[in-house]
Amino acid sequence: MLRNTSSGALPTAFRPRGPFSSHSGDVTYVNAEAVVREFHEALSRSSDMAVAVAAITALTSVIRSSSASTVMGLEKELKDAANALQRCNDTAISLKAGCDLFLRYTTRTSALELDNFAMVKKKLIERGRHFADTSKRARAAIAEQGQRFIRSGFTVLCHGYSRVALAVLRKAVAAGTQFNVIVTEGRPDETGITTARALKDSGVPTSLVLDSGVGYVMEKVDMVLVGAEAVVENGGVINKLGTYQIAIAARAHSVPLYVAAESYKFARLYPLSQRDLPLERKQIDFGPLLPPQVAVDNPSRDFTPPAYISLLFTDLGVLTPAAVSDELIQLYS
Repeated sequence: MLRNTSSGALPTAFRPRGPFSSHSGDVTYVNAEAVVREFHEALSRSSDMAVAVAAITALTSVIRSSSASTVMGLEKELKDAANALQRCNDTAISLKAGCDLFLRYTTRTSALELDNFAMVKKKLIERGRHFADTSKRARAAIAEQGQRFIRSGFTVLCHGYSRVALAVLRKAVAAGTQFNVIVTEGRPDETGITTARALKDSGVPTSLVLDSGVGYVMEKVDMVLVGAEAVVENGGVINKLGTYQIAIAARAHSVPLYVAAESYKFARLYPLSQRDLPLERKQIDFGPLLPPQVAVDNPSRDFTPPAYISLLFTDLGVLTPAAVSDELIQLYS
């Protein structure tokens, strides 16, 4: 679960004064603690709940509980609430992308031009709920798209723990396709072990390989399937550390690499190298044999350029990396 990394007292505009917001003169205050609590409660209700969808659910509640009396006041409440959520983890790319897309979708509508503010609020609540419902259905749509690419007898290589990639594999199982999966260990948080356990429970023959053994097993692989923390403007993806080197090995062996990602993970970022990524590190302990003077560099994510990606399975359809920029323009316009 995301942790709240903000420190010190909440800014004035986030003083807790009610369920989600309250008035003081012409100023509307957003209760940041209530918004963040709603976000965490949405995450805790289901282990399958995506971070971005939990944020969207919390923001929809802000509209429903808003005490604003003007469109401008309501927009400010939403922006303040989105900022409060993003402070839970300021390096979570999918959280920021989900908040940004929700704000664009709910506030770019002709409903804001209505004279009746109560009707404006009603329309915005409807749009917020629609966006949340569409986001929740995204995984099922992607699973339907992606499972058609898995053939009987295939060996699929997976890296990290991705709910949407698992949904694709489970859908293929439900369709009667017989295949096996090789899962990378996924250090330091052992996400591969979590994925292997989920696949075993779904009846998929699964084997685990060390992260450093990807090149060794690639000649046995028919396709690579990974999720994404974010899909960026040039069609590349940001994902768990090790995805890039897997993509390089896959390309060397002419193995297609497919990315399964919901459209709420489409982010307005344009990294040109690994140094352009928001820095996030995972804790890892090498034990007493490692001299304390030796520095440990362990970033949590890397960037895979679009040239290494065959196709992206999304709720907007099956996309080439080149088509991502057009979809991003439509999403944010």
